Amino acid sequence: MFNIGDKVVYPMHGAGIIESIEEKEILGQSQHYYVMRMPIGDMKVMIPMSKVESIGLREVVSEETITEVIERLGEKDPDVSNNWNRRYRANLDKMKSGDIYDMADVVRCLMLRDREKGLSTGERKMLDNARQILISELVLAKEMDENQAFGLLDEVICSEEKASS
Repeated sequence: MFNIGDKVVYPMHGAGIIESIEEKEILGQSQHYYVMRMPIGDMKVMIPMSKVESIGLREVVSEETITEVIERLGEKDPDVSNNWNRRYRANLDKMKSGDIYDMADVVRCLMLRDREKGLSTGERKMLDNARQILISELVLAKEMDENQAFGLLDEVICSEEKASS
């Protein structure tokens, strides 16, 4: 159970802050919802409280975990499939997990692949989405702004790329 003011992550959407808990009637059924404000894009999302576990809503990670994620972003990219479809499905599964380490792997893999070989339209959209989700959590966990978080990702991944050349 989360409370108003809690910083949470909604897998496939990103991190936000629970602003309120409201009861709404939708299609004749009354339910309680968390109303979450997303700091990036200033969007509000309503999450049914009864589906929190199945959705995978979780608390924003600690600063220590963010430090580990940043280190992971700087690691050499593991071998990934050259088959676009297989790679896309594997990355999508990682994103759906809601795990910040998996999200970091997707961002790192796609950013490096983009610099080396370019990305298809589908993978470009996936990279943009994964990066936005990761950045939304960085913004809330480290209390930085969106531009600082984007800069941090680029810096860490570019430094890894230079070190491996």
